[in-house]
Amino acid sequence: MKIKLLTMLLLSISVTLHSVAQRVFIQQTEPSPQSRYAAEQLTKAFRARKFIITNDAGTATYTIQLASVKVNVGPESYTLERKNDRITVTGGDVRGLIYGALSVAEDVQNGVSLNAISSRTEQPHLPLRAIKFDLPWDTYRHSDALDLHYETCRDTLYWKAFLDMMVANRFNALSLWNLHPYTFMIRPTNFPKATPFNEQQMKEWQTLFHAIFRMAHERAIDTYLVPFNIFTSPEFSKAYNVNPRLNNLDHHHFIDGDTSAIVKQYTRECVTQVLREYPELTGFGLTLGEAMGGMSPQQREDWMKATILDGMRQAGRKTKLIHRIPFSSTTGSLGVTSIETEKLTRKSIEREGNLDFIEGPIWADLKYNWSHAHSTPTLVKVHGGKLYDTYFKPDPTAYKITWTVRNEDFFCLRWGVPDFVRAHIAANNQSYVGGYFLGSETYIPAKDYFTTPSAPVNWKYAFERQWLFYKLWGRLLYNPATPNALFNAEFIRRYGASAASLLEAYALASATPLRLASAIDFTWDFSLYSEGMMAFDAQKNVSYISVNQQITQPTLDPTYVSVSDYVKTTTAGGSFGADKITPPILARMLERDCQKALQLVKPINTSANRSLQYEVADVKVWSNLGLHVAEKLQAAVALQTYRTSGQEAQKQAAIQHLKAALRYWDEVVTITRPLYNDMPLVHLTEQKGHTWAENNKLRFHWEKLRPEVAKDIEIAEKAQFVTGK
Repeated sequence: MKIKLLTMLLLSISVTLHSVAQRVFIQQTEPSPQSRYAAEQLTKAFRARKFIITNDAGTATYTIQLASVKVNVGPESYTLERKNDRITVTGGDVRGLIYGALSVAEDVQNGVSLNAISSRTEQPHLPLRAIKFDLPWDTYRHSDALDLHYETCRDTLYWKAFLDMMVANRFNALSLWNLHPYTFMIRPTNFPKATPFNEQQMKEWQTLFHAIFRMAHERAIDTYLVPFNIFTSPEFSKAYNVNPRLNNLDHHHFIDGDTSAIVKQYTRECVTQVLREYPELTGFGLTLGEAMGGMSPQQREDWMKATILDGMRQAGRKTKLIHRIPFSSTTGSLGVTSIETEKLTRKSIEREGNLDFIEGPIWADLKYNWSHAHSTPTLVKVHGGKLYDTYFKPDPTAYKITWTVRNEDFFCLRWGVPDFVRAHIAANNQSYVGGYFLGSETYIPAKDYFTTPSAPVNWKYAFERQWLFYKLWGRLLYNPATPNALFNAEFIRRYGASAASLLEAYALASATPLRLASAIDFTWDFSLYSEGMMAFDAQKNVSYISVNQQITQPTLDPTYVSVSDYVKTTTAGGSFGADKITPPILARMLERDCQKALQLVKPINTSANRSLQYEVADVKVWSNLGLHVAEKLQAAVALQTYRTSGQEAQKQAAIQHLKAALRYWDEVVTITRPLYNDMPLVHLTEQKGHTWAENNKLRFHWEKLRPEVAKDIEIAEKAQFVTGK
């Protein structure tokens, strides 16, 4: 180990000394906002490695040429050609040019000498790689956990950093979601009283949005605005005598839709005005659900055609469209899926694809495994229930299916399982798939409200803490063949050679929430919170998953076997096939991987680097949570066996396993208490028996759940066998 570290140190010194003498000339063949951005990123990378950037080609040791775009290279694709003292970057479009330049910059950042940079070509696997971002003003949900991001998200420096992260990770679209965004973007010409801001305030809001769209354009990132249906502003309701429930002051989403002429006109004109005043905005999104109660699926589609789509048409320019697949086949807001609704929706989307102002393909979006895509790569359900094959057969021509990968499961702990992302993409490799949206509805990656104040860390914003999460999803969506070595190199660049085992450790440890979500069935946002080992209980409150719930809860993944089914089958003399993951097998998987992860990070010394301390700590937390679940599974099997057979030894085994589970939980508390604040959590705002204001004061930390964890032991101790039951 010492010889390896010494070799890497000498190599680093050699590269640094060599780069000091090198002068680099960056040539933009066809200057544009995108080529200038590419050149800026190259300059930044070279200077960080002590190269000298020169404007005189004659004095340069090396030239990086950003060549003219060549369409035959392919959309979003690039080629790197190294010949003697020149590296030529050619993009199939300006986006590909940026990606090629960033590829060179990445090599430089990782200490690769210019003479060692290889010629190569790369092209996108999927055409859409988007971020779903809920803006913190007029949010879909209402909670301190969302409101606290207000000022951060009004800072253009935040958006610069976030957009830099997106393009570095090959995300090519940013979708901004808001109940009623127009209020913050325009003063409607025919409804000026709908906006509450004075001229100075309005100018500040408009400056912000213009900056976001301009910076996105410079980075070749498309932008979409996605409003939630028929909501209006409180000022609009008051000034124009409209149903006050539409302003959503109390955040009631499931209300009847107001399709009055004035609301229809207002919505349509807002869409047109926004597109005209923000020429760099790429497109709009349709969502069919909230504030559309009492409307049939056809009426919802008709509303969208008369407002959003007609507003886009009247803007007089080409725009792109996201058509979110509706989940309600009834007039209720919380309906279920049906073949009839799928046929109606497909017909509507195909009609939209023939509109000359829509730039295709239309992105027809579905939630993958409802609100918890970080579960199994197998598609089990979408929002509302079962997905039929209407959207796929025959193959669509006007649209591409996109999958929303919602994350309502981990916000605090870092996460990264490369093979899960690869498996997800491989499972959705069909010709009709266009890409992915990645994001949350109960979490905004802006202000870091997790980290306790102490020594400095190498991040400022919340999304920077989760750098591996974004890098894995973005880079693998662009190219699933991207090797783990690239992600591992990032750990080493950030923390040095001692961090070389962290990627493997994360892959092992942070499989824990995926396995929990595969073993515990769920539906919407609050029905599961894997990071906290919490789910809906019988009263529909989000609480710690008790041993009783562990026994009775059905599984999501069809290859997993529930505790109750396992005990029922085995006590009757039955067995399961080799393709099934039974509770004992799952427990062994968790034990094996989590123990190995702990061994991998054990030698890492974090005393001199607080940022590295957090990285290692999160591996330890996921590992101990995994070991906790392993003990819980074994306890649940033993307890259910006792209840059905009366074997006292099984009861005692359950008690011992639950005591071991508590010890692992206490280890989680010991690790996290000095590192993490008590955190606001949107999942806690709808607890039964309390007002919203009371729930909004609740905070999450693993320490706060300890009494519930300990209660499992009491449940086992009081368990009784009832003969004949």
